[in-house]
Amino acid sequence: MAERLPAGRLSAREAVALVTDHFAEIPYPERQSKPDGPLAWQGYDASRARAAERTGEQESVICGTARVEGTRAVLIAFEFGFLGGSLGERTGDRLEAAYRYAREHRLPVVPLVATGGSRMQEGMLALTQLQRVARQSALTRQAGLPQIAVLRDPTTGGGWATLGAGADVVLALPGAQVGFAGSRVRPPDADPSAYTAEAQVAAGAADAVVRPEELRRTLGMWLRLLARPSDSAADAAPVPRDSAPGSTDSTPTDPTGEARPTPRAEPAGHAAPGSTRPPDLTDAAHPTPSVTPAGHPTSGTTDAAHPAPVAGPGSTNPPPPDPTDTDHPPPHTEPAPVPAPLGATDLPATGWDAVRRARSAGRPRATAYLDAYFTHRAALSGDRCGGTDPGMLCGFGERGGRTIAYAAQTGTATRPAGYRTATRLIRLADRLGIPVLTLVDTPGAANDAEAERQGAGAAIADLFTTVASARTPITTLLIGEGGSGGALALAAPGATYATPDSYFSVIAPEPAAAILKRPRAEIEATADQLRIRPQDLVELGVIAHAERKTLP
Repeated sequence: MAERLPAGRLSAREAVALVTDHFAEIPYPERQSKPDGPLAWQGYDASRARAAERTGEQESVICGTARVEGTRAVLIAFEFGFLGGSLGERTGDRLEAAYRYAREHRLPVVPLVATGGSRMQEGMLALTQLQRVARQSALTRQAGLPQIAVLRDPTTGGGWATLGAGADVVLALPGAQVGFAGSRVRPPDADPSAYTAEAQVAAGAADAVVRPEELRRTLGMWLRLLARPSDSAADAAPVPRDSAPGSTDSTPTDPTGEARPTPRAEPAGHAAPGSTRPPDLTDAAHPTPSVTPAGHPTSGTTDAAHPAPVAGPGSTNPPPPDPTDTDHPPPHTEPAPVPAPLGATDLPATGWDAVRRARSAGRPRATAYLDAYFTHRAALSGDRCGGTDPGMLCGFGERGGRTIAYAAQTGTATRPAGYRTATRLIRLADRLGIPVLTLVDTPGAANDAEAERQGAGAAIADLFTTVASARTPITTLLIGEGGSGGALALAAPGATYATPDSYFSVIAPEPAAAILKRPRAEIEATADQLRIRPQDLVELGVIAHAERKTLP
């Protein structure tokens, strides 16, 4: 008869019941063990027998399939009452089987983690299970399948460092003990509050703390967004299973539901700055004063489908797929639609007018654009390097039945953690074949001493590289200030658009005048010389074509 764990700690099956009403376990591999395990640890067999009697389970983890708010997934639930949820060889067998099953059936993986780490009674053979789990997680990541972890109490040691922290999205139950060091191996003067779910969210290592009564809905939303990014998913060809070297096992089919393959994407060719054709000054018939894709007005809406950005100087078509590239499928993901402008409808008369508009406190900010654009959205938080930046909003949202990733600056100087979080977001979207929308609005990158110590240059460089190398399409809308490289890092080459109340500049007019040793009275004239208005940027080929109606 299984016993209940101490108050606040859920058994494996209680954790499963939080998120689903129907759970079907998958077959587990059989392993013949020596008496008292691989190390002949005296009393080990007896300890396992007592754990089985106490919990009703035969190992520290149960694995199976379930529907969470309508989306099928593979669930991995740890039983902390079985030897502290520790990982041994048999645990590794089950985890490997679960990940392989997920890849075979194109299902997301949801670890419900509660573990103290590796099992001492199996020594180094237990510790090496972490490498085994990491490989399975990596193969599943390469297959384009999402992994969403839920941290229960406690989540420590190697289980946190693989199944937990290694997931794409990390949710945690309130008050859960979370940290690499367990309570018995920490320094005696260690602050216990640092080893909590809340502390991990504050440090950028987890995305959100979710109350138990909200877990099913929250997890279900994440699964819908990441595992079913569009209705076209069912038409994509499934990715073959990638087994570990030397593996001969086969995974039985699941009679409870059909596979939902996850699409992967290649972008249309990205144009280099300067390749966008100049504005068409002969077209004055379109009524909406907004910025739209180059040469393709949308008759009053910026949300119509539009062709891919121009491929390069003088080109009007994206390059064909490389037939020798067998690693990635042909492109089929549509770019995110350009949001409609929410502020001013007429273009600024002067450069300084553009600056004043962009800096106006009444101008619509990122939150207003995201609220208008998505029916619902879920936020990612943290750079996984110890930092967060509230000035960079990242996550995934749903619009018209499609999932679109977003990274949006909020008008503040962007911190290194903000750039790293955006990089994390774009890489995840790229892997899952989800289009990305970025909203640019910053006076520039944070330039204080602490930002330098936090690696501002490296963080910006990594984002530049990630945007440049992304296979999924990225659409950028400049909604306010575009302050130098700190803003450009988030902008998609050849697919950047602008609202009438924005500007983009190599440097703000005030420091530009100071560098040129001009008096303050010449700041406004300097703004004009920099040619930073949206219509100037169109003529320079930096942003996409604007409709004729908006030109002064």
